[in-house]
Amino acid sequence: MGSLMQLGVLEQAAKVKSGEIAASELLEAAIEEIEVKNPVVNAVVIKCYEQARESLQSLTDHQPFAGVPFLLKDMVAEMAGTPLTEGSAFLKGYVSEQDSEFVARLKRAGFLILGKTNTPEYASKPTTEPLLYGPSKNPWDLSRSTGGSSGGAAAAVASGMVAVAHANDGGGSIRVPAAACGLVGLKPTRARNPLGPHYGDIGAGLICEHVVTRSVADNAALLDVLAGPLAGEPYGLPAATASYVDEVSREPGRMRIAFSDSALIETHVDPQCVAGVHEIATLLENQGHDIVEAKPNVEATNFSEFFTTIWICTMAWAIRDWERRTGRTPQKEHFEPHTWRMFCLDEQKRPSDFLMAVQDMHKFSLQVGPFFETYDAWLTPTLPIPAPPLGYFDYDKAHPKQATQRLEQFPSFTSIANVTGNPAITLPLCCADDGLPIGMQLTAGNGKEALLLQLAGQLERAKPWAARWPELT
Repeated sequence: MGSLMQLGVLEQAAKVKSGEIAASELLEAAIEEIEVKNPVVNAVVIKCYEQARESLQSLTDHQPFAGVPFLLKDMVAEMAGTPLTEGSAFLKGYVSEQDSEFVARLKRAGFLILGKTNTPEYASKPTTEPLLYGPSKNPWDLSRSTGGSSGGAAAAVASGMVAVAHANDGGGSIRVPAAACGLVGLKPTRARNPLGPHYGDIGAGLICEHVVTRSVADNAALLDVLAGPLAGEPYGLPAATASYVDEVSREPGRMRIAFSDSALIETHVDPQCVAGVHEIATLLENQGHDIVEAKPNVEATNFSEFFTTIWICTMAWAIRDWERRTGRTPQKEHFEPHTWRMFCLDEQKRPSDFLMAVQDMHKFSLQVGPFFETYDAWLTPTLPIPAPPLGYFDYDKAHPKQATQRLEQFPSFTSIANVTGNPAITLPLCCADDGLPIGMQLTAGNGKEALLLQLAGQLERAKPWAARWPELT
């Protein structure tokens, strides 16, 4: 590729800091990459080039990432003076009045936000194919899904438009597209990164904010920038006592790691994903860790029921929240059929149904908790299959239950950490026979991001992936 965007976040920042390249040069390089590649993969749906150019004037030498280009997902996090649609025609014309704390922290660190990336309507699917903007396409195979809901972000980073992009995760929406597109995606511990000022909690704690990157160190560097409590948040996590980026180069001690090639809920797992888990389990064993085949002993028969109830309520809440904030009245024609069905299903539920589902979610978490007292980490595939074809989740009249089953099973490995609040990271460690990336997921106990980053750094050194880039055709 030979582009400045082929450099990682830390490399870009260092070159600006040293004066080797100007921040303006870096920004224009990112804009050029977007203009060339976006027509192919459809990752960026809102361009904020002029705001980014204006921000060049306020950069200082004290900002650790001064001039590094950044893309914001068109979901949850807001940037003052820019449109936000959350993938829905209902929000067309809305312009944010203030920065979210997440965005404010990025700006204070010197990142230049030059656009917003594609997402399914209200992040409601594990693929990025909204009617409003059209599908994002996987850079490794343009006929394949990017995953979702942060599929635009993943396509942008995987194709080399930028080195880092915002993502958020309610059932795997950071890790699913990172795995599908061959990236590093960390879902932090619940409440590690802020959602304020509009939200303290979304979806009973399912939703969290972070980024997708190509390297573990870059991902950790963003956690150093973004992590930390915001006064008044409903959950309390102590601030980190050391730099996360330093953990990546620290050799982990001998750990007890469980692995599993099957999900907690019944799901068919592609043999290539199964083989990948066993390969990485062997690699970890060769690195000196104690490896045991095991998974949490939990009652998961009602997992889909309580998760779906919370998700339906969250989708309906999102529409009602925007109704209150904008004064607009939701109408069927404003939404995709899938979203409108969930909004209508909410009317069939009692308020107590939501709290019953939250109770079941917490019961599930309490059953999983002891597993991470026995094991330091849990290795699984990130996805049960490599990136599926575009349209894989579409409703099919000939097979009316198929779409629902696929929507439930595709995030079967990732949604567990959203329910429990645990940190989990996907790494692009394996490949399918056709060259598609296959991600491997590591999950750890709550608050143990440092442990995950140590393991991830060790695996990255043992089985590097940085030289692999898709060829856009």
